[in-house]
Amino acid sequence: MVKKHLVVDPITRIEGHLRIEAIIDENNIITDAFSSSTMFRGIEEILKGRDPRDCGLLAMRICGVCTGTHYQRSIEAVEDAFNITIPKNARLVRNLIQGALYLHDHVVHFYHLHALDWVDITKALDADPKATVAEAQKWAALSNQRAWNASEDVYIQVKERVQKYIKQGRLGIFGNAYWGSDGFKLTPEQNLIGLSHYLDALELQRELAKMMAIFGGKNPHPQSFVVGGVTCVQDIKNPARIAEFKQLLKKGRKFIKEAYLPDVYMAGTMYGEEALNGTGGGLGNYMTYGGFNLDDLPFYKSQKLFPTGIVKNKDLSKVYKVDEAKITEDVTHAWYKGNTNLHPFDGVTEPNYTGFGKKEDNIAYLDTQNKYSWIKSPLYDDERMEVGPLARMIVGYASNDERIKKYVTNFLTNANLPATVLFSTVGRTAARAIESELMSDIMMEWIDELALNTANGDLSTWTEFDFNTVAKDAKGIGLEEAPRGALGHWVKIKDGKVANYQTVVPSTWNAAPRDYKGRMGAYEAALIGTKVANVEQPLEILRTIHSFDPCIACAVHIIDTNGKELGVYKVNPI
Repeated sequence: MVKKHLVVDPITRIEGHLRIEAIIDENNIITDAFSSSTMFRGIEEILKGRDPRDCGLLAMRICGVCTGTHYQRSIEAVEDAFNITIPKNARLVRNLIQGALYLHDHVVHFYHLHALDWVDITKALDADPKATVAEAQKWAALSNQRAWNASEDVYIQVKERVQKYIKQGRLGIFGNAYWGSDGFKLTPEQNLIGLSHYLDALELQRELAKMMAIFGGKNPHPQSFVVGGVTCVQDIKNPARIAEFKQLLKKGRKFIKEAYLPDVYMAGTMYGEEALNGTGGGLGNYMTYGGFNLDDLPFYKSQKLFPTGIVKNKDLSKVYKVDEAKITEDVTHAWYKGNTNLHPFDGVTEPNYTGFGKKEDNIAYLDTQNKYSWIKSPLYDDERMEVGPLARMIVGYASNDERIKKYVTNFLTNANLPATVLFSTVGRTAARAIESELMSDIMMEWIDELALNTANGDLSTWTEFDFNTVAKDAKGIGLEEAPRGALGHWVKIKDGKVANYQTVVPSTWNAAPRDYKGRMGAYEAALIGTKVANVEQPLEILRTIHSFDPCIACAVHIIDTNGKELGVYKVNPI
């Protein structure tokens, strides 16, 4: 039996540095896989000794994509420590900024990070523009929508735009991809639809980013969150600012319904065999912390848009409660000292880089029997979990949440697919589209509620507290559903300063290496059983890994606010 050891490094179209190694048998089926982050994380160490009210401004620098959600979780962890409940307007503003991040993140992910795993750009040039219009209308009609920006003239212009790249001897932003792979399934007309929407989404994402800046002050690093509430009182009392936010939201909502959802119907149908076979299903354990407070109670008591819960072994008949105390992190296969499963309140981030393993044919492979990643391995009650939009939709569906079940059921009915397809790469991708439609709809309710509150004279945005009284010795947790999944910040405060700080981010859960029992992380498990059409063009590996929307910078980032070099870590594959 001849096996191939395939290395894909770096994985591109993600945030951060990720390496995947896969063992492929004689039938080109992946039998083993390893996920490795090759960039060190140390943000927690930087926060020690600081005023806890400042942590959010530093914690958001964990990543240049997920900035606002880290900022908010850090602020909420301190609010939890100080037992502060924020006013209604502050809750609505935070929900709207976080919701805008969802819409921006999901649209950018599908079109600019993930679409080229489904769409063969070069084949789009063979499409008939007139037939493409009919094809676009067919998929949009599944949900009683008009097709976005669908006309012969538009499709002709899109083809001419890409043909210019080719005549110049380059594909520009579409260069260096696995064009022509047998792993692509779309027709030329379907490829042209995807290409056209890719270009439209480049324009739209700018508008979606503006939404975050209206109440956040700036983007990607908003400035309006503070312990106790928000500072944008001048913006929320200005009807023009609220109207501007709503107008941008309407535009994004229209694109989601007329382009994004139909495109996922199209991809889900054309790649339906993979969905039905469960390709990319992975662990089968799904966890959500719950997200987006819908009332003004503290986090643990509030009703939420996304319910908290765990679904195990793909069993939709039962949902387990989440107990934050059961979360630990293991470092057996991560480049850190120690091997004890520690709760984040007691977490330690002390690097211990041991290098790569054997070298064959001038390639240095990971030392997979020992340590091989800068990402720790989180566990919940000693089990591995997948987090993210798919987890939210599965837990909501299994919980019989009225709103989520309605959106998921509508999608599955329109696509003529059973619920079991959710447990796949296709299902993981579809979950983001379903969630985007849900989010764009409920944000309309939130912005209208904010407008009504302010019109009635309620301008409260901050809860007063006495820092000197509450900040002596305390600890707090900020748990929420970030776009990529369950995100937690834990802070311990002593004598008014941060004594310990730990974050466990979505890509820590998903991109982690083996744990102390040798059990795979979510990326690794999702690749097992995948058939690769061409090992020289491992498109299928990218398709499944990208379906998680990796944000490795969140899991392993390090900075120093004074510009001081904290250390040098060299990954030498020789």
